[in-house]
Amino acid sequence: MMPTISRARLTALLDAATAQHVVIIGDAMLDVYLRGDVDRISPEAPVPVVRVRDRKLALGGAANVAQNVAALGAGCDLVAVVGDDVAGATLRSYLEVGRMQSRSLVTVDRPTTTKTRVMARSQQLVRFDEEEDRDLDAADIARVLEAIRAAIPEATALVFEDYNKGVLVPAVIEGALALASSRKLPIVVDPKFRNFFAYRGATVFKPNRRELESALGAAVDLDHPAALPDTFARLGVAHLLLTLGERGMALVSADGLVHRVPTTAREVYDVVGAGDTVTAYLATMLAAGATALEAAIVANYAAGVEVGKLGAATVTPTEVLEAYDAHTGVS
Repeated sequence: MMPTISRARLTALLDAATAQHVVIIGDAMLDVYLRGDVDRISPEAPVPVVRVRDRKLALGGAANVAQNVAALGAGCDLVAVVGDDVAGATLRSYLEVGRMQSRSLVTVDRPTTTKTRVMARSQQLVRFDEEEDRDLDAADIARVLEAIRAAIPEATALVFEDYNKGVLVPAVIEGALALASSRKLPIVVDPKFRNFFAYRGATVFKPNRRELESALGAAVDLDHPAALPDTFARLGVAHLLLTLGERGMALVSADGLVHRVPTTAREVYDVVGAGDTVTAYLATMLAAGATALEAAIVANYAAGVEVGKLGAATVTPTEVLEAYDAHTGVS
């Protein structure tokens, strides 16, 4: 049976979101979409020639989490690194235009992570990544930690958004966890394979199933959760939220309870950015006073809206309520 939430409770949580302030630490990116037409093959090589008709820029990675928090009406600080380049200046300006705090961005001597997608007829033909993913050096780590210390006093929740681009190194993770724990903040983690087991004390740990099984070196059987206590002992977190693609999500708690949250998506157009939307909603709902299960249910509705949009997109409270009404038959 699908877990439920009343419309009154959903509305109250979405209203309470506007009083929250989420600090997001991780890898910010600038997404570039080049869209055009293909009507011939290059004479230089057996590849299509794309005549670009449109160029769109968008926030990606941890910056997309930030703009989804802002779309909820909450405040946010994005602690991330950018280069002293055009992409970094663009990313900073996009944050400011979107009423997000850019004060916590740290400029370093590396290019701003930029992902350029070439699209034709709604299909992605190729993606170019401009990035440096080595760990930050000691001096830059110290600057990131200082940005975290400056941002934490306003925070009502903390997010770690890791794309393995070198920001979330052990010193940054440990320092931020200590600061958040001292203030009893809810902590949401979207991990990658590096430092997977470094987030002890987190409230919700949100890998996809493949990432979790790869890190554990074993399959995760949600139908027979007897082995899950060992998983929680290794991770040291309160809840696991596993994203299961078209099967929705599963919230697993340290006490062994497993709640299935089926997808509510009506149409899947593009899954890019859906995980970022889930992370943003999880953190903001927890900050607003939701239980982990309530936060997962609301985030699931938001994800169902997001996958119906092209690229990494934001989801507003109004859209979540509309999706809830459509799914539950409320009029």
